[in-house]
Amino acid sequence: MTSSGTNPQQRPPGDPVGSAAWELLLPAVSAPARTRGRSLQAALREAVRSGRLVPGTRLPSSRDLAADLGVSRGLVTEAYEQLTAEGYLRSGRGAGTWVGGAVRAARPRARDLAPRAPGSRADFVAGTPDLSLFPRTAWATAHRGVLAELAHQDLGYPDPRGLPRLRAALAELLTRRRGVVADPERIVVVSGVAQATTLLGFALHARGLPTVGVEDPGSPQHDALYAAAGVTTVPVPLDDDGILLGPLRDAGVRAVVTTPSHQFPTGIAYSARRRADLLDWARSVDGFVLEDDYDGDFRYDRAPVGALQGLDPDRVAYTGSVSKSLAPGLRLGWLLVPETLADEIVERKRTMDLGHPTVDQALFARFVERGDYDRQLRRCQRAYRERRDTLVAALDEHLPGTQVSGIAAGLHVIAALPPRYGPQERFLARLGTAGVSVRPLTDYAHARAEPEDQEVVRLVLGYAHLSPARIRDGVRLMAEAARH
Repeated sequence: MTSSGTNPQQRPPGDPVGSAAWELLLPAVSAPARTRGRSLQAALREAVRSGRLVPGTRLPSSRDLAADLGVSRGLVTEAYEQLTAEGYLRSGRGAGTWVGGAVRAARPRARDLAPRAPGSRADFVAGTPDLSLFPRTAWATAHRGVLAELAHQDLGYPDPRGLPRLRAALAELLTRRRGVVADPERIVVVSGVAQATTLLGFALHARGLPTVGVEDPGSPQHDALYAAAGVTTVPVPLDDDGILLGPLRDAGVRAVVTTPSHQFPTGIAYSARRRADLLDWARSVDGFVLEDDYDGDFRYDRAPVGALQGLDPDRVAYTGSVSKSLAPGLRLGWLLVPETLADEIVERKRTMDLGHPTVDQALFARFVERGDYDRQLRRCQRAYRERRDTLVAALDEHLPGTQVSGIAAGLHVIAALPPRYGPQERFLARLGTAGVSVRPLTDYAHARAEPEDQEVVRLVLGYAHLSPARIRDGVRLMAEAARH
């Protein structure tokens, strides 16, 4: 390949390009002679832009590169001079030619698709905890402890259900705090409730249950998550006691997704009678209740309602996560599966990702075992109760006549504004102009609301991620927008 006999594999230390220099440029030098110079410059320029030649990389001398490529030295010299003038390369007398540092800005940037509310003066969109409450010091201490004590073999591929240590810790925690029947052998560690939902969808589809009922209104994510597993959803309406059994029976489904301890988004807690009737329905159709206990630990004026799963663990699949108590970015949750679904779900988990990261599991197990998680829950409980009280008081002061519904729990409230603030569409437009991000209750409904249903403004207001001062300022902005 080289006319001078130079072997590109034998370049001296300090020249990291080696054979890669001409391999990147070989297509360019095969261009017709009249365009070869421009092609060489374009190829070299693209190699720098794309990051294949990173800033600080030393290039071969013009003589060596010309020999490697089988072209005239003048062609390479001209290319080096042109790209030096453009800032892609830099050179110094006796120091050779290097990829310039200024081209860093030209390298492609990775996009961030994380959900945000950019530019909002006040963001009341529900679903996010206060991430500043994340216990960094305690987490770092647990991390160091885990790395010191973790056996080498534990860094191999884990049990797809999760580390036995974590499953045992979760069984104790969930039995004590949520009243579930938690056999560690039927706990699967997952990357949040979203993965648990998808796994359940696959298991139901495999058992010949291609349709599930979902609460209406309810979480808008359920439709897409079940669809990914080939399962369709059927909306089932609610009343003040919970999901309605008549429409559930009429839907002809044998599985239903529920949030019985604190329904999302209405904020109700299922009554004892409705919980019992729901389990009777599941037994009568040989079906399942899929329980999402998304914020079951946060109750502010009463003792937490126990999980539905504790009443019939063979009919209820129970899911939860640390997304509201620690941080959603940890992607850590759990799924308690009925025995008849266990094998299918474990096998799906194995083929999906070969198990949750081992170090993360061991870290959280230690965090639970040493009481750090209980302390974190108490800390969040105090903060979120104060913020809910602040929000209710601010609504009463700035938007008098507003009715707050739902039990005193969780991370959001439903606020029904007096009729004078309607219709809803006009009110939301005013909030948008004022820079206030908020979602109406109708956004969580599966059926499109009739115009007359939107005369009264009903908002789902998240407050956990806002300081008391930000809550008061945000409600004041809402009131000013309403008056204008």
